[in-house]
Amino acid sequence: MAFFWLCVVLVSLVASVAVNADMKLDCGADYVTVVWTESRSQANTSLFRLGSCFPTSSTAREAVFSVYFNDCSFRSLVTGNHMIYTNDLTFISSPGSLILPFSHPVVCAYERSKDWYPMIYEPVFDTYGVEDLVFHIGLMNADFSGPAEFTTFALGSVIPIMASVEQHSHQPLLLFLEECVAATTPALEPESHLYPLITNKGCLVDSKVSRSKFEQREKSSELRLSLQAFKFALGEELFIHCTLVVWEPNSLDHTKKACHYGKDHGWELLDNPAHSSSCDCCESICRSRKTRSLSGMHGVRQQSVLGPLTITDQNS
Repeated sequence: MAFFWLCVVLVSLVASVAVNADMKLDCGADYVTVVWTESRSQANTSLFRLGSCFPTSSTAREAVFSVYFNDCSFRSLVTGNHMIYTNDLTFISSPGSLILPFSHPVVCAYERSKDWYPMIYEPVFDTYGVEDLVFHIGLMNADFSGPAEFTTFALGSVIPIMASVEQHSHQPLLLFLEECVAATTPALEPESHLYPLITNKGCLVDSKVSRSKFEQREKSSELRLSLQAFKFALGEELFIHCTLVVWEPNSLDHTKKACHYGKDHGWELLDNPAHSSSCDCCESICRSRKTRSLSGMHGVRQQSVLGPLTITDQNS
């Protein structure tokens, strides 16, 4: 986003702050700081989202976001002599929570300098159309800061994988890996040898026999997986076939989740460990409650293939 010399003339909140919370808003030239202070002890402040962004920091009673307008799926609008940036601060609840999901508007408005005019202006509208959703999945380097420099992994080492979705004109969406299997063929065929990795609508079953796990999210539109290189088709080319799916953050249930297994705590829900009971069905069959989301949105799925890659046993 080009940097414009703008003068802040208006900071408005379309709705009043709830009586049991307080929100402070600081609109800078190209960034915003939002501080939400929550008085309800039952509220987990790590479950607040500003658009597609997770809190920059959080305490037991406070969620803080310090972000740029070109992050977090901010929407921009030029009207008259003003440039307006809008987003939604949302609280993601879980089944059984005492606090229901809610959303609060975040608005920063600026006066345009007289010598600035947009070269191209395309207003951004809220829509759940699927035509401009772009899914990605790839092998990453060890700290997920860039693509992997090699595709051969020693047995027992970590295979970093990141899935993401670009959502230019959408409300913030939450990305999951619904199913993933390793295969010896680039297309799944009846004779393909398979090794299940993620099954049952988001259960990382490989984590029951390995150190595989989902990493903490930095964006709701990304999902990071640290996969321990497994003993399957050693020395052969492998392909990882995955079903990627996006949902509204507030429409989660037993079939919309990311769960991994730890020896000390059992199945754990990535996005809200306090509600890891949503993962209990990983030992049986995870069924949806068949309720429609508030917006009427159904999950958008994409089949993706990652590979080829090779796992080698250095001791053989």
